[in-house]
Amino acid sequence: MPKREQFFAELGAEQQYGVLLVAQMGGAPNEIQAIVETAEYDAAVEACALNPAISSARWACWNTRASLGVFGVATLTEDHPLLYHHNTPKVAVHFEGKPDDINELVLDVSQAYVSTFLEWRHLVEMPDDLNRSVPLVDLLQRGIGLLGTMPKPLAERMARVLKHHGLNASLSEDNSFESVDDHGRSTLAKALILDSTYIIALDFSFETMGKR
Repeated sequence: MPKREQFFAELGAEQQYGVLLVAQMGGAPNEIQAIVETAEYDAAVEACALNPAISSARWACWNTRASLGVFGVATLTEDHPLLYHHNTPKVAVHFEGKPDDINELVLDVSQAYVSTFLEWRHLVEMPDDLNRSVPLVDLLQRGIGLLGTMPKPLAERMARVLKHHGLNASLSEDNSFESVDDHGRSTLAKALILDSTYIIALDFSFETMGKR
């Protein structure tokens, strides 16, 4: 069985957990090297026993948030809110009109961001998604302007929010999205999710380092 499939098969078994021991920069640009062990929970002693095999991984990473320690779920996916900034076009959201309650609209814009990215992204991490040239309240009080340039799924949600408040919304997609890629692969990023830890990369390789 290939090493990557073996890694996920072990973690998918009952009472199995992973332990992220090390995560550090590698020798190549943007490369992250990690050392992961798997462990089996022993109910008799109410503790985890480490399995003998130790896995090493190398990832040409674009974005990461890593926490060392035990994790229970490992998922490799191409469909996740974390990937919207990598795998979907950027779309400019323009608006026209004024809401009845501007404070309620500001709240709904913020809530739309939270609903799209859940706990994985926050506005303070991705400040370029919204137009920051002026405070959001002042921008919306103008009655016309650019709300922001953001990933398509977020843009479509924002358009629905604007229309709900009686504003006209128009979306303009970045036409260069399909032509600016890395041999057709830069729009195919994957996310490795280890509980709250995530790593975003084009691909992931796993090797067995040895045994304890």
